[in-house]
This record gives sequence, C-alpha cells and structure tokens, in this order.
Amino acid sequence: MISRRQFLLHTSAAALAFGLPVAIARPVLAQDGPADRIFLGGPILTMNDALPRAEAVAIKNAIIVAVGTRDEVLTLQDEGTIVTELDGRALIPGFVDAHGHVAGGGLQALSANLLAPPDGDVTDIASLQSVLRQWMEVNRAAVEATGFVVGFGYDPSQLAEQRHPTREDLDAVTTDLPIFLVHQSGHMAASNSRMLELAGLTATTPEPVGGVIRRRPDGSPDGVLEEAAMYPVFVGVLGQIGPDGFKAMIRAGADLWARYGYTTAEEGRTIPAMAALFRQIAAEGGLPIDVVGYQDAMIGRDEILASQSRIYDNRFRIGGAKLVIDGSPQGFTAYRDRPYVDPVGDYAPGWRGYMSLTEEQVHESIDWCFANGVQVMTHSNGEAAHDVLIAAVDVATRKHGPADRRPVLIHGQFLREDQVNELKRLDIFPSLFPMHTFYWGDWHRDHTVGPQLADNISPTGWCVERGMMFSSHHDAPVAFPDSMRVLDATVTRRTRSGDILGPEQRVDVTTALKAMTIWPAWSHFEEATKGSIEVGKLADLVILSDDPTAVDPDTLDRMTVAETIKEGATVYLAGEKEGRLNFRPTPHSDPLSEFVRQAAVHSEMGLLGEGSQGTGARRFPLRAIANGPQHTACVARFLQNAMAASLSGTQSL
Repeated sequence: MISRRQFLLHTSAAALAFGLPVAIARPVLAQDGPADRIFLGGPILTMNDALPRAEAVAIKNAIIVAVGTRDEVLTLQDEGTIVTELDGRALIPGFVDAHGHVAGGGLQALSANLLAPPDGDVTDIASLQSVLRQWMEVNRAAVEATGFVVGFGYDPSQLAEQRHPTREDLDAVTTDLPIFLVHQSGHMAASNSRMLELAGLTATTPEPVGGVIRRRPDGSPDGVLEEAAMYPVFVGVLGQIGPDGFKAMIRAGADLWARYGYTTAEEGRTIPAMAALFRQIAAEGGLPIDVVGYQDAMIGRDEILASQSRIYDNRFRIGGAKLVIDGSPQGFTAYRDRPYVDPVGDYAPGWRGYMSLTEEQVHESIDWCFANGVQVMTHSNGEAAHDVLIAAVDVATRKHGPADRRPVLIHGQFLREDQVNELKRLDIFPSLFPMHTFYWGDWHRDHTVGPQLADNISPTGWCVERGMMFSSHHDAPVAFPDSMRVLDATVTRRTRSGDILGPEQRVDVTTALKAMTIWPAWSHFEEATKGSIEVGKLADLVILSDDPTAVDPDTLDRMTVAETIKEGATVYLAGEKEGRLNFRPTPHSDPLSEFVRQAAVHSEMGLLGEGSQGTGARRFPLRAIANGPQHTACVARFLQNAMAASLSGTQSL
C-alpha cells in the first residue's frame, strides 16, 4: 500500500510536470483524525504569503494537517497527541540547502580543522602548524591507518602572513608523512615535500590545463596547487579512505546539516561512484534528511539521464547536472572581465583569473542539458564567467525553445547589474553567497575587486528590486552549514572587521528566510512539498531559539537551532531548551572513531596499499594522475575511474 507521503510526492511531481496547481488552501484537515503533534505558544513563520503567521500547527503521518488559530488546531488533539509548547521560540519551515557538499562537510568533520575564528583557531602559519601537530597526536590511529595527514579550511586572507603555507612550512610539521591541506574554498591545496613526491610533481611536471602548480625560483613545486592541479592529488588522498570511510563522511555530513536546521541538503557535485554510495547509505536508512545530488556534467551523462528524478528514494535523488566554469574569487582564480585590484601573490600584471572549462565546453554542456531535459546548476563567480554562462543559456534557449528548466547560477559573486537583468530575462535562478560578506568581505574590498565593486558582491538587493527569487547558500565545507550565519549575512552584510559591505544590497529578515526555504525549494522543483508551512506539505520544520523577525538584526548570528524535524520526526535536538549550538567539526567529533575503525580494517585487508608511507598501489595512482594528460575532459574521465576504484576497494584503475 502506498503511503500518504509517497502519494503526496508522486502526485505533486505529476502536477508540476503538467503545469497543474498544487497548493492546498484548507487550513485544517479535520477528517484526518487526531494529530500526532501540535506546535503552539510561539511565533510561527510560514513563508506562505497567503497566511504569513499562524498560532498553531498540527502534523500527522509526516504531513502538515493544520495551520491556523490555536482553537482551530486544538480540535485535532486527543489523548495521544503530543503538544509542543514553543515558549516564545519560533517555528519555521525546515531549511532547504541551496548549495552545499554533504560528503565534503563530512570530510571537514573528520580532518584537522584549519579554519580561522570564529570557526577555528588558526590565525597564522605557526598556529596552523600547532593545530596539525595536535591533530596528529590526538588522531594517531587514523594517521597510522591511512598514512596521511589531512587538514581542511586554511585561508591565506585570514593568516597574519597573508600567504599559503609552503612545502617548507609543512615539512616543519613532518617530512615522514604526506600532508595535504585543502583551502577553505576547495579550489586550492597545500602539500609538504612528501606529498609532492608521492604525487610525482617535480620541476619538469607540465602545467595542467585549468590549473596551476605554484613553483619556487628553481621551477620545483612550492607546495601550493590550484584547481586542476590539486584535484587529482585530492582524489588520490581520498582513495586511501575506502568505501566505509566515505560512508562515515557522508553520514557525518548529513548529521551536521541537520544540526543547523536543514531538512534538505545538497550534494553539489557528485560522480556516479559517489552517487552509488549515497544510494547504499540511503537504502540502509542512513540519511536523516533528504539529499539531492547534482552530477558532474562532464562525467557519466548516460548515468545522469538514467538516474535523475524528482522523487526521493530513501531520502536521496539525482536532481540534474553540475557544471563548473571558473574558480574561487578570494583565491584569485574566478574568471573576471577586468584585472583583480591587488591580488596577493605572484601574479602577472592584469591578472583576471581563468576558466576551468573552455567556452565550447560550456556551450556544449548547456545545450546537452537543455536538449535532454536536465536541470543544470553552474558554478560561476567572475564577471567573464557569467558572460559565458549567459551566452550559452541564451543560445540554448533560442535553439530549444522556452520551458520550465530552472537553470541555476551558483555563487554569482562578481555580478554586474546588466548581468542580473540577463538572469531575469533568461529565467536563470541566482543562488547567491552572502556569507562571503562576513568571511571574505574585507578581503574583497581590499584585494579582489576594490571597495566600490565589493559593495555589490552577491547582489541580493538587485534581485529584490527586480522581483526575482533567489537563494542564499553556505557551500559547506567552504563554510560551515551554519543557517544563522547565512541568515545574518544576508540581512546585515557585516564583515569580520565590522564593516557593512553594500548596505543597499541588504534585505529584510522575511526575504532572507524565503531565500533559505521556499525559494531554494522552488529551485529544486520541490515547492509543492517543502519550503513553507502549509497544509498538505511535508512536516519539515525547525524550532529556533528566538523570533528572527523580532530580534535586533545584529544578533541574528547568535540565534540557534533548538530542534530539527524531518517529516514529523525529530532528527536533531539541542542539549538545552533554548537551543544553544556550539558544534563545530573538530577531530574529536564522534564520526572520527568510526572512520578510524573502518580505515584500520581496510589497511589490514590491504585495500589501502602497502605500508603507511604511500608505496605500492597507493603510489601509482598519484604518479599516474600527476604525469598523465591534463586536459579537463581527460581529468574528468580519470577522476571517475579513480573514484570508482577507491570506492570499490580495488587496487588498480
């Protein structure tokens, strides 16, 4: 027998496919019988313009069955109904992740935390070295099992030296074990000499297309790898984890998202092997919240066509394709239409960044998506990259005709105002990144685009002026999936130093909440079932410590998630009633113990190769990747094989 939830999801998807209305206007479904749970006694912010606030909400069988006055909703109470007194706390729809990387968030939870305050303790090279040494000591078993030291989240803009750690800096920590540190953007990395040796990177290694191997005066690598130069090495490191280690990462990531009130998460760039692993975990009941994945458009297109779906299967589905056409704005690899103002590092005069793909690849990929009815999400940060994306969508739209495709621009940091007009004309949904105003606003003002253009990064105000929907995301693990930090940044645009970056781009709290709930639900084709508190929708809810529309906007980041409810079931409950949430992924997080155990098992079985220093099978993939063809398409195909090999536990590619 089909459940009511399944019926709702299937009929809503069918209605959307045929353009039929799906909104349910009834405030109370009394015929459904007694409610399972009723919420009252606090502000209820519905994100439904027809009924913005309510006094009470009732849920039954994972569905919202009543939204209205206290007296109306209490007619559904009986002796078995759980009544939750909000005590002044706010009830809102569950947050819908507009863009993030669940597996990467899990890696963040299982590696050395190299973030700057307030999310970590790294402020200079010395403190970074200290954190690494401490992590190696605390996690000696994991280090011995994998033979690697992995850290995540360093950011030169927040280091006193304002530079990347070099191989010499990391050699001071250890020369026996390979060290691999991922930049907070996920687009660059730093390695010690042992890691470079295992990767086969030398003074004679050719520069990869779409990437940079930074070098010392003698031509040898200095340890810093950008874009296509770091991805193959990163995959080689990940290959040491094994399938069960990946499972631990994904579970840790999903749990982390739930802690911050997300009831729907996104895996923003996956490949077939990783998607298969998500399906395994989903089948095991290991996902507490929904996860929608977007598969790399350069890898396994037949798999995208075969697997994309609007319906979740045990809380996982493939929503479409992901395209990446440039890099990191704070790392000076985003592709701009003009030079960076003051790039920190050894950059040629007039440096504008670069594309990760060719214009021909972007046009071909967008055309393929439009021709095959595949939703596409495109990572694009710089103005020149946006020009390429807009041109590709324009050409594909004229070729294939209008349709409800909902292509999404991910990030859109350096948008010009004329480009926002084009996004509206072409129905490209902007998923913006206002958290940048906090984490890197000062850096953008001083080094990337200068004070005038910095005011318009992630231009949410321009979208509001034009009546456009948009979403606000965190891009975890680039930042924590901290919903209150996302909300605060979208409303205040306050930088780390206290500056307000672009006051005219600020939006009100309700608009910012819509950008985290109903509007990203729309961007995922899920507005019929998620994103607002309405009768007939899934009971995806969050209880916040305070009413975000009533507090001083400058205190929004101090609010916390008290409880996360997915389809009527509590998937996160804060330790204190007011919802104090002090979690951050550190080496002491619970998932690490499972990772250590699984990694040790794989090491004993020989799945991680011989020894702990990267010999045998562990050495070959890194050398092969580093010295093999480096065209983007070749790298993409190789990454698919490498990931599939590591996930299947085989020793060869």
